[in-house]
Amino acid sequence: MLETIWFLLWGVLWAIYFILDGYDLGIGSLIPILGKSDTDRRTMLNAMGPFWDGNEVWLITAGGVTFAAFPKAYAVMFSGLYTPLMLLLFALIVRGVSLEFRHQVDSPAWRRVWDWGATLGSFLPALILGVAFANIFMGLPLDENGVFQGSFLTLFNPYGLAGGVLFVLLFAMHGALWLTIKSEGDLQQRAAGLARKLWPVLVGLIGAFVVLTIFYTDLLANYLLNPLLLVLLVVPVLALVLLRQQIGKEDWWFAWGLSAVLIGGLTLFGVVGLYPALLPSSISSEYSITIANAASSTLTLSIMLGVTLVFIPIVAGYQFWLHKTFTHKVTEKELNQDGAY
Repeated sequence: MLETIWFLLWGVLWAIYFILDGYDLGIGSLIPILGKSDTDRRTMLNAMGPFWDGNEVWLITAGGVTFAAFPKAYAVMFSGLYTPLMLLLFALIVRGVSLEFRHQVDSPAWRRVWDWGATLGSFLPALILGVAFANIFMGLPLDENGVFQGSFLTLFNPYGLAGGVLFVLLFAMHGALWLTIKSEGDLQQRAAGLARKLWPVLVGLIGAFVVLTIFYTDLLANYLLNPLLLVLLVVPVLALVLLRQQIGKEDWWFAWGLSAVLIGGLTLFGVVGLYPALLPSSISSEYSITIANAASSTLTLSIMLGVTLVFIPIVAGYQFWLHKTFTHKVTEKELNQDGAY
């Protein structure tokens, strides 16, 4: 029972991370597209400025839960997926450094370098996360010892690439909608226009990804055994349909909320489809890393659950307060303050 609870918490923490850091990564990826002037680019950076480092806490939390609750899964993941995980880490470091270094020298060339750093440090994590999770959904080539029998290029199969593109576009939509909330004027209109253009592309891509999922993975097995679980697919589909309606009404907060539901719903749909596997093996199901053979002791899981039930609500409450406090738009007056990027 505890193993199942922690499996669900593991999935929820990843969903929260994708929702929160997703709009940061999306905005960063869109800098070359929407950032027509230095003021535009500064507005985009300050739209995520108070949030990006706090949002990354959920990545650490998800990784920490994997390590503490399912140490064998953590070991296999960080050995088999070492190269993409290191690229993810370095990309996030580059993004953080770019945000802090950009305004240190008053030079267009200097700022241009760090703007590209912020862009690549946002685009690459979105791509890598999508490729990694698509491959996990499909199954990794793990042998009986949990050793990854493949290479870095093994991950770039058609399904993995589809997952990478899907994450990039999901986060780009999420970021564009957040930018409509935090910006004004011409930049806001361009962000809104991009969101409208991305919606039909996302519809087509999500549909194609679901079809590929049927052929490349066994995720639907749990849903065929228990059709009631299909509500996990109904929720993101409904969110996607309503999203277009709210974009048309220019109700940006509601639209951004629906985008969050879409990202979270798709994540949980995939995670629940994996159960009870954490890292399914494409070589043999007997070699899969599951909640049964990867979980920590019952005592460890019990203590962790008590700690989690206390501190996760505190962190969530703080982030709610942070987002509520900084809901105002980024204006030129704010850009002229010392604390602005």
